[in-house]
Amino acid sequence: MSYYRFTTKTKNYMTNLDKKVIRYSISFKLMVVKEVESGLLISEVSRKYGIKGGQTVHNWIKKFGKDHLLNKIVRIEMKGESDQIKQLQKELLATKVALADAVMVNKILEDLVGKANEIYDTDLKKNIGLGSLQIIKNPMV
Repeated sequence: MSYYRFTTKTKNYMTNLDKKVIRYSISFKLMVVKEVESGLLISEVSRKYGIKGGQTVHNWIKKFGKDHLLNKIVRIEMKGESDQIKQLQKELLATKVALADAVMVNKILEDLVGKANEIYDTDLKKNIGLGSLQIIKNPMV
C-alpha cells in the first residue's frame, strides 16, 4: 500500500504549521474506483485505505469510474413519448390560459354588476334571477 500513496510535508510560513499532503497515484485511484464499482461502500473503501477527504473518492468515481454509481436519474422513453409529452404540455398551457381568461371575464362581469347595483341602487342578481327566466319562457304573459 505504501507505493500507492505519496506523502510530502509542506510548511506554511504564515502559521508555522507543518501540513501533510497526500498524493495518490492513478493506479491507486483506479483500484479504489474498481472496488467501489464491485459493490463496496465508499465509506468502507475510504476507511480501508485511510482516505481522509470526504469527496475524494466521489471525485475519483466521476473522473475514472462509471457514472451510474452517482445516483443519476435515467429516463427511458419510446420515440413518440417525448413528442406526446410536449403536446400534452402545450395543451395544458392552453387550458391554463383559457381558464385564466374565463376567471378574468367572470371577475369583470361581477364588478360590472356591482357597479350597476351602486348606480341604479338595486340588486341585479336578485331582480334578474327567476323573474327574467319566466318572462323569457312565457313572452306573451
